[in-house]
Amino acid sequence: MTAKPIVAATDGSEHSMQTVEWAARESALRGAPLRIVSAAATTPRMAAAGSSRTGPDTVSGVLRRNRDEALEIAAARADAAAPGLLIDTDVLGGPPALAVADSGSGALMLVVGSRGAGAFTALVFGSVSRYVSSHAACPVVVVRDVPPSPQQRVGVGIGDLNDCVDALTFAFEEAALRKASLTVIHAWEAPPVGISRAGESFTGPSPHHVEEEATKQLGGFLDSWRSKYPDVKVTQDVVHGHPARALVGLSARADLVVIGRHAAHAGRPGPGAVRHAVLNHAHGPVVTVPST
Repeated sequence: MTAKPIVAATDGSEHSMQTVEWAARESALRGAPLRIVSAAATTPRMAAAGSSRTGPDTVSGVLRRNRDEALEIAAARADAAAPGLLIDTDVLGGPPALAVADSGSGALMLVVGSRGAGAFTALVFGSVSRYVSSHAACPVVVVRDVPPSPQQRVGVGIGDLNDCVDALTFAFEEAALRKASLTVIHAWEAPPVGISRAGESFTGPSPHHVEEEATKQLGGFLDSWRSKYPDVKVTQDVVHGHPARALVGLSARADLVVIGRHAAHAGRPGPGAVRHAVLNHAHGPVVTVPST
C-alpha cells in the first residue's frame, strides 16, 4: 500500500459526505489510505439568551462538536463506500481555508466539495474550495456533482503546449488507472478585429486556418504520449469557442476533468478566469494540477 494518502475535507453537510464517499472509492482504486479532515472556525463566546446554564455555551464549542460529529459520520460513510479501507480522521486548527490547503501536503490528492451547509458550518466549502484549488501543493479535486455511473472517460484542457506536462501526465495516469479513454481539448476564440495606425481594419488568420494548425500541432504533440500510454485511447478536440464552456460541457460526460494551474505565491491572485468558471459550473469532479 502506498504511504501517500488521499485527503478529503468535510464540513458535515450531505454534499461533503458524498465527496468523502467519492474520495473513499478513489482511495480503494489506488490502494491508498484515506485521511478525512475537518476544521472549526474560531468565533467569539456567545451565551444563549435566557440560558439557565452555569457556564455560557459558545458558538465555538458548538462548531467543535459539529466538527467532531462530522468526522465520525464521514468515517462511517467512507467505510461503507469502500469496506476495508484504511481510514484516519484529523482535526485541523487555524483558519479553515489555510488549514485544509496545508492538509494536502504530501498527499496524492486533496478532495473538497464545492458547497457547504450554511452560515454556521465548520467549513463553508464555497470559499474554501476556491482557495484550496489555487494554493494546495498537491492536485485538488473539487467535487460539484458525483456522476451517477462511470463514464469511462477522463478529460483534460490544454492551453499552452509548453506548459501542460503536469496536467497531461496526471490525466493520462488517471485514464490508465480507470481503464478509461482520454479526451484532450484545446479551445480557442477568434481574434478580434483591430484597427491599424493607418485606420484600416485587420483581423488575424481565418478560423479555419487556426483550427487546422492547432489540430496539427496538438496531434504531433500527443504522439509521444500515445507511445508512452499505448493502452489509453486518446481523442483530441480543437474547439472554436471559450475554453471554460468547452470544459464544462466535457464535464457532463467525463468521470474527471483535469486543468493545470501555476503554483500560487503571495500577492498572486486566485484561479484564472477559465479555472474559476469551470469550478463554478462543472457537472462533475474537476482536478486542478499544480505545475512543478
